[in-house]
Amino acid sequence: MIFINTVEPIRDMQTVNYISQYLMNKNHRDYILWLVGIYTGLRVSDILRLRVSDVKGRDRIYTREKKTGKENFVPIPDELKSELEKYIKGKKEFMFLFPSRKKIKKNLNKNETISLEQPLSRNQVYHIINEACKRFGLTNVGTHTMRKTFGYFLYQNTKDIVLVKEILNHSDIAITRRYIGLTYE
Repeated sequence: MIFINTVEPIRDMQTVNYISQYLMNKNHRDYILWLVGIYTGLRVSDILRLRVSDVKGRDRIYTREKKTGKENFVPIPDELKSELEKYIKGKKEFMFLFPSRKKIKKNLNKNETISLEQPLSRNQVYHIINEACKRFGLTNVGTHTMRKTFGYFLYQNTKDIVLVKEILNHSDIAITRRYIGLTYE
């Protein structure tokens, strides 16, 4: 029999803050990635496609969700906006917001090759999140942990499950309740 571990939200704000501090001290890119996930509730697949131009000088992040194809306009909270401004300073607008250290080599012709940046992979993000969370005793974490944590705290602050459902772009309240871990409480 195969058991599938369910990814859970982080239900303790102090732990979220500890992870933030840990990532800030370890790697600035990973810290900003964590903040974008925690503050916006975007799916990792949508976060990884973001470019500097998607956040520079903006109050909202516009995405067409990769999973659903739906348009989404996500507000950028002031706390995140100031951190993003520091992070993108000096970066070109066409650059990925969360680039991988790996480059793709592209042959232009026989004599000319260029290196193109690529975004972090979903697998790389999983390892970043998993490693940071394990340091604080958390298991059952993954790339959706940030989005689920966002939804969980939005619900805790508002007690409005319909609002959470709409922001996460879920089709049904039961899905939202299960997604943010309310069925386990």
